Amino acid sequence: MITPLQQLRLLQLSSAALPIGGFTYSQGLEWAVECGWVSSVAQFRQWQQLQIEQTLIRQDLPLLLRLYRACQAQDVERFRHWSHFLLSCRETAELRSEEQQRGAAMTRVLTGLQLLPPENWRAALQLTQSGGLAWAGTVWQIPESALLLSLAYSSLESAVMAGVKLVPFGQQAAQSLLMELSETLAQQLPLALALDDEELGGSLPLVAIASSRHETQHTRLFRS
Repeated sequence: MITPLQQLRLLQLSSAALPIGGFTYSQGLEWAVECGWVSSVAQFRQWQQLQIEQTLIRQDLPLLLRLYRACQAQDVERFRHWSHFLLSCRETAELRSEEQQRGAAMTRVLTGLQLLPPENWRAALQLTQSGGLAWAGTVWQIPESALLLSLAYSSLESAVMAGVKLVPFGQQAAQSLLMELSETLAQQLPLALALDDEELGGSLPLVAIASSRHETQHTRLFRS
């Protein structure tokens, strides 16, 4: 069971107001729109569905789970291992830079909240956003499945808000997409919890191509 205070802490971690820059990245969507790969709500839904299945469920959420359990066990070596593993899963310079920028921003949030771990954890903590989420979730004793859904929803909301600006589509369509794609997340969460170490990882070549092309895109709304 999750307590009211834990629920509030969870909302804080998933809030768009958390200053980690989630809404400043498009993860290749901006180039995919410009070149015509994504030009409608239906195509955006398919683009995001694949990201959920290949990236969130098979990679990001299982790795957050491992980081969380490393924090619970106070195992800094395992925490470092999975932090570097997660960073290595980012297939382009842009995606790796984004991950590290989010990690540094999350570390600043933890510093402001006086939640930083011991000194020997901090270099690895700054590598990924998920490392900071795992540490905060451990300190606040948030159940692991709830913490994973917090990251998943935050990622989904950021992607949909990017779609509103780029595809574009309206706010009502955005809410419908959030509702539909959230159902997919909830249905597939058990798989993220059950994957063995050797099963981790996904592959989305078009996203990697779009991200690498976005690095040099002439006119951009989103960071690279």
